[in-house]
Amino acid sequence: MRRTAVLGSAGTLIAGTLIAGAMAAPAANADSGRRTVSEARGVTIAAARAAKTGIDWKDCPADWGLAKPVQCGWVSVPLDYGNPHGKQIKIAVDRARSTGTKSERQGSLIYNPGGPGGSGMRFPLRVTTKAPLWKKTAEAYDFVGFDPRGVGHSAPISCVDPQEFVKAPKLDPVPDSEADKRAQRKLAAEYAEGCKERSGEMLPHMTTPNTARDLDVIRAALGDRKLNFIGVSYGTYIGAVYATLFPDHVRRMLVDSVVNPSREKIWYQANLDQDVAFQTRWEDWKKWVAQHDATFHIGDTPQKVEAQWLKLRAAAKKEPIGGVVGPAELIGFFQAAPYYDSAWVSTAEVWSKYLAGDEKALVEAAGPDLSDTAGNISAENGNAVYTAVECTDAKWPTSWKRWDRDNTRLHEDHPFMTWANAWMNLPCATWGVKQQTPVEVKSGKGLPPVLIVQSERDAATPYEGAVELHKRLKGSRLITEKDAGSHGVTNAVNPCINERVDSYLLSGKTDSRDVTCAPHAAPKP
Repeated sequence: MRRTAVLGSAGTLIAGTLIAGAMAAPAANADSGRRTVSEARGVTIAAARAAKTGIDWKDCPADWGLAKPVQCGWVSVPLDYGNPHGKQIKIAVDRARSTGTKSERQGSLIYNPGGPGGSGMRFPLRVTTKAPLWKKTAEAYDFVGFDPRGVGHSAPISCVDPQEFVKAPKLDPVPDSEADKRAQRKLAAEYAEGCKERSGEMLPHMTTPNTARDLDVIRAALGDRKLNFIGVSYGTYIGAVYATLFPDHVRRMLVDSVVNPSREKIWYQANLDQDVAFQTRWEDWKKWVAQHDATFHIGDTPQKVEAQWLKLRAAAKKEPIGGVVGPAELIGFFQAAPYYDSAWVSTAEVWSKYLAGDEKALVEAAGPDLSDTAGNISAENGNAVYTAVECTDAKWPTSWKRWDRDNTRLHEDHPFMTWANAWMNLPCATWGVKQQTPVEVKSGKGLPPVLIVQSERDAATPYEGAVELHKRLKGSRLITEKDAGSHGVTNAVNPCINERVDSYLLSGKTDSRDVTCAPHAAPKP
């Protein structure tokens, strides 16, 4: 999933990962302990209610873009699990029924693609479009997607007018002066205030633990005794927290491209780590572009490709391309290449056309989506949820000196994403809602083996996160895709991985030890 930041930068962070606790979390006090017990009781009440009610499946609303045989429905959950009989919100869910026989069916398989702010509602289309990688799994499971709380059709939140959100060009995320930094700080503070003004009732409850609790209520509403779950990117953190809170409710759990679950990483340090990983993968892509200079004519060495990048960036700063594409918009577009191998060719092609004198392709690819306004708030809404969850999940540094020092140092050797990422997350420094203490992710009684899949050079969720989760979840198995860096490994063709994913989801079997797979095939122009 792609994320485009607002504020004055436009760094786009996708697939769920990004920053966090600059400071170690304090020990839970008595009040928080009582709160946790109260919320656990609230989940039990809500799940029992959902199991009794079930889901009234119907054809999806026409404007949701989910044609038959996909069906849609709603699951009611408490806004506040500490008050399960208080205000309820509706979570949108959808499904495609399993394609196998009745005897082959193993229940529902619920999916989250990341974010925070991503919608899983398109997951059932993997059944209806007969996606080859998922054919065997679709025979055994109903594919179920959902919009997490605050997202899309599930009590959506907002932080700024959607029409303001899409305006471009935005400020250059790389500051040239203290005045530039003051301008970005002002925008970040205004954005945080806008979140509180527009979505204040929801914000205290926009947390990963609450999304994990919602997931358990959805499980109950589906009639499943235990959960089958795939989480990608930020979805891995939802899975990790679920496994900690409800270990004996898990049947199968596959996590792909893992957010580091350490309390010391969630979320401030995780974003700084991400900046380093993005730079590494940017270097990989520049090398690939240079190797295919006969096709793209951008530069025949990584150094020449970088020179062209800086030239493009400078030109857009001096005079936005097409009047709308400045440095911020360029980063928003070009970051897709470090994120996903599948974007390597298309990104290079757009750049190549621009260098050949055709700027239209670049304007269309990197410019604002003017249809994304009040009637279709996906980008603004997604950014609002990203901010709300990360800012509320954990305590962030409030000292601008800390932010300035850390990002100035990091930018020196990792300039591609550092400042764009910083401005995207800076609203958390002035967040108007109490920031919580992250869950201490760990194995609990009854947790079955969890399958972890990770590429070694992932930009959005650095490899160390998979190693850390593997340590914390006893009995888990880690599949490493060596010398690869795409985000969302399970949706790429690599038999070494695909066959093990099928085996795990269909039979629960894992290898007796961790596995290292060769990389999937590199993109070809």
